[in-house]
Amino acid sequence: MERKANSYRDLIVWQKAHKLVLNIYGITQTFPKEELFGLTSQIRRAVISIPANIAEGSGRQGTKDKLRFYNIPLASLNEVNYYLLLINDLKYAETSELILDIEEVGKMLKSYSNKISKNYSNS
Repeated sequence: MERKANSYRDLIVWQKAHKLVLNIYGITQTFPKEELFGLTSQIRRAVISIPANIAEGSGRQGTKDKLRFYNIPLASLNEVNYYLLLINDLKYAETSELILDIEEVGKMLKSYSNKISKNYSNS
């Protein structure tokens, strides 16, 4: 029997997304100062929205509303993925591990959303 999450913090997908935020904050601290209001700001804004929308979605009562908030981070994951490619190409940091983390969070979020959709259509 599956244990029901009491809080968004119990969701493994949220935990992994939060860890991703911490890791990206860590690597962006080493970026050139001229990137502070450019790439650093952009990737931080995008990556923060991933666990934030998962947290907000978990608090939604309606299935459609919940799924909408779980769809938003999927778009943000794509945005962050691009920024990580750019960061690697600019040689600011090696990002292959973070890209794998992005892909893992995306797969988990899609799976979680599919499960919610199936439970909704079966009820």
